[in-house]
Amino acid sequence: MSKTADEIVRTAAHWIDRGIRLDTRTLATELGISRSTLFRRVGNREDLMGDALWYLAERTMAGAERAWEKAFGDAVRSPDGELRCLAVMRRYRSDIAGNQGFRRLLDDEPVVTIRVLTNPHGRVQPRVMTAHVALLRRDVEDGGFTPVVSLDSLSYAIVRLGEAFLYSDVLASRAPDLDAASTLLAALVEGHVPASETTAGL
Repeated sequence: MSKTADEIVRTAAHWIDRGIRLDTRTLATELGISRSTLFRRVGNREDLMGDALWYLAERTMAGAERAWEKAFGDAVRSPDGELRCLAVMRRYRSDIAGNQGFRRLLDDEPVVTIRVLTNPHGRVQPRVMTAHVALLRRDVEDGGFTPVVSLDSLSYAIVRLGEAFLYSDVLASRAPDLDAASTLLAALVEGHVPASETTAGL
């Protein structure tokens, strides 16, 4: 039976997760389809890479949400005052940074990977922003905080700032500093730096 687009994307995502280079000819052979069929189903290599990276990002975000629910249930803040959406985003960035397959892709193909990840009209960034809007909206609706700008604008700022820190080794030859990113994003969302973050930075 010929593979569906979803099956192709899942296989590509598993390759990336395992640190295997995404070669479309080899992938098509493994799936038992022609390369032209693969292109018809999922587009070119960068399209497929984008869908595969989003598949991994979506699973990572879902895992971060499950971790919060396991620890704190439906609470909008942790016992130490951290907002749910910020905790989920922090765990999401940390898990991405720690994914060895993803880091290998970024190391081996930095230009292509950054282009795929940060293209505002591509298959990753718009979906990541939509996911962040959903996280923010849930906390607003549950009384967690009151945004001073639209959720779309806030999500845009969060994602772009997060990218700047998460991929700083490629974008600016700086070691990623996820703690600094979390502090800045908390200030952006809350309108001030939480006391716990201020103390941690001293």
